[in-house]
Formats: sequence, C-alpha cells, structure tokens
Amino acid sequence: MQVAIVAQWGNDRTAGLAADIRDRLREAGVSVWLDDATAERFEAEGRPVGEFHAADLVVSIGGDGTFLFAAHGAGDTPILGVNLGEVGFLNPVRPDDAVDAVLAQVRQFQAAGSVPTRSRPRLTTHGDGWTLPPAVNEVVVQGQRRGHGGGADLAVQIDGSAYSRGHADGVLIATPTGSTAYNLSEDGPLVHPGVSGFVVTGMAATRGMPPLVVDADSIVSVSVEDAAEAVVVVDGRIRERVEVPTEVTVRAGEEPLRTAGPASDFFEALEKLD
Repeated sequence: MQVAIVAQWGNDRTAGLAADIRDRLREAGVSVWLDDATAERFEAEGRPVGEFHAADLVVSIGGDGTFLFAAHGAGDTPILGVNLGEVGFLNPVRPDDAVDAVLAQVRQFQAAGSVPTRSRPRLTTHGDGWTLPPAVNEVVVQGQRRGHGGGADLAVQIDGSAYSRGHADGVLIATPTGSTAYNLSEDGPLVHPGVSGFVVTGMAATRGMPPLVVDADSIVSVSVEDAAEAVVVVDGRIRERVEVPTEVTVRAGEEPLRTAGPASDFFEALEKLD
C-alpha cells in the first residue's frame, strides 16, 4: 500500500503530525510518499502532488487550501482530511485522532484491497482550445478585476436556455461542497451535500441574477461578450486568461472527488463559519 501525505507549508504543527503519521505507517509496513514541500522540511525525497493519483490513499493535513492542493493531484485516489483543531467541511479528522484514523484506513485496505469512500461531485470547465482541472469548490468566470470600471458583459445559459445577460463582476458556479466557500461570500445559498446539483451565482450583477440551483446534469454556458480581459479561475488556485469574446462551458465532471475516513458533520461545520 502507498499512502501520500501533504502537509500545510510553514506550519510546525502540521509538520510534526505528518512525521508522526509517516513513522506509524512505516512501522505498519506501508510505503509513504511526501509531497515535495513537506519532504523538504524533513530533508527527504519527495514527489510532486501531480503523481499522487498513483497512491492508494492521500492524507491532507491543514486547512481547505491544503486539501484543494492535494485534490488537484489526487485524481480519483481517496483523500483523508485532517484539520488543525476545528472541524471543517473537507477536513473532518481532528489532530488527536489523525494517526488512528489513517491506520484504520490501512487496516481496511489490507483486509479488502480498498478503503470505503464517499463521492463529492466536481466541475469540469472548458473553452476554445483549453480545459481546466476539475474543480472541487467552484469555477469563476470574471473580468480582469472587480469593482468600478472592471467586470464584464456576460450572458448565462442553462442547458441552452437563456438565464441572464448583463454586466457583472463575474459568475460563480459552485458544487454543494463549494457552496460554503466563495459562493457564500457572494450571497449564494448553502447547499446540503446530499443535494444532487450545483449553484450558479452572479457576482455584483447590475441586473437581477438571483442565485440558481440547477440539476447535477445541467450544462452552464457563460459567454463573455465584452471586457478588457477575462479570466477563469478554478478553486481560487488555477487561472486561465481568455480572449474576449469567448464562451466557457461548465458541467459536472465524470470523475468525482472521493473522501475517506470519518464523515464530516455538515451542521457542526456550519457553526464554524464566520
């Protein structure tokens, strides 16, 4: 069995916990991979996160940003998220429980050849000649900058039917997982993880564009009709600058995110939101 570990950079707590998990896994006869940044702290050999899709389990130690970083390289490999002391939507395992939680997955794998997982939908995004990695939280189509003098003229279609057209800072398409993140700060609705769908939320639209929950099989098309420049952003991390005019298509990805370990309590995690 191969277990890959990603720890939040520059944090002594996560580094110490990563070392504890690594040592216990090796004692159990498990091969351990460290991402390049984590390995550097231990003066050990690391691997790019992009290779973690070949592991049997990925352990993410840190906040949501660390989890998203790991997820973009994990493919369909299950991810177990360890938080820094507060229950999160993506990182339900507390630090004190981390070693036991990881070893429990190892025992499951050794007994059955796989670990139990839960699936979360991701979004795939493409345009003229380009495709971005799947999004765990959200895809944003926006102008070069926000605020006065920025934004873009946008037209949004859902399954070929016109939904909205006008000037806005941007349009955000979020999964249920991502509904608690950037979407919420743009006054989009919370979506329970059991709901099969995703959210289309306008960002400071000049015309009415109320947030809309659409079916998980829907295809959202965002046409950027006029802007000084436009950019498509996946999970706040991956950016694609696009020429205007252009059309961006967002739909559910074929490959979901798979999480392992204890399930997060959605309503308990809501209490941690500001």
